[in-house]
Amino acid sequence: MKLSKSVLTYSFIFTLFAVLTGCASTGTPAQKRQVVQDMRSDTLNRLYDQKPDVRNQLTSAAGYAVFDNANVNVIFASFGGGYGVTKNNRTGEWTYMKMGEAGLGLGLGVKDFNVVMVFHTEDALNYFIKNGWAFGGNADAAAKHKTEGGAVAAEAQVGDVTIYSMTETGLALQAVLKGTKFWKDDELN
Repeated sequence: MKLSKSVLTYSFIFTLFAVLTGCASTGTPAQKRQVVQDMRSDTLNRLYDQKPDVRNQLTSAAGYAVFDNANVNVIFASFGGGYGVTKNNRTGEWTYMKMGEAGLGLGLGVKDFNVVMVFHTEDALNYFIKNGWAFGGNADAAAKHKTEGGAVAAEAQVGDVTIYSMTETGLALQAVLKGTKFWKDDELN
């Protein structure tokens, strides 16, 4: 009986994950790229409103990435996924990407959040586009819907990368050790 509950739980999580990350999954490749670019623009404008100095940081950096991520936490497991785009400021090239994450730790809830990564060196940018792995811990609390509520979000510096995280909507409390994989979206590149 425990096995069937586990199977049902993971089936539910997978289904919820598919629904939450399906935002950019319909339409032509050009339409999907436009959805990603609109998300990028909206996310950056919200970040600039909160931290105006980030605009200069982005323009002087080697490049940046913006991702929309949906995350589900169920007791001891965390799953998430999303989509985004990376821009090489030196060449002007856009690289459309996907992301997925899984983790272990205590947590409960669902949240939709955006991540902006600023790559201060060409090496950090190229490594991210080519390899895309990230691994680390995450602890946060969020109770937010659009402009209502609040969220504790992080600004982190990891080597030559500055990472900003902003919660869009969700209700979550988590302390999770997780791995995240970013990879090129073959359909959109």
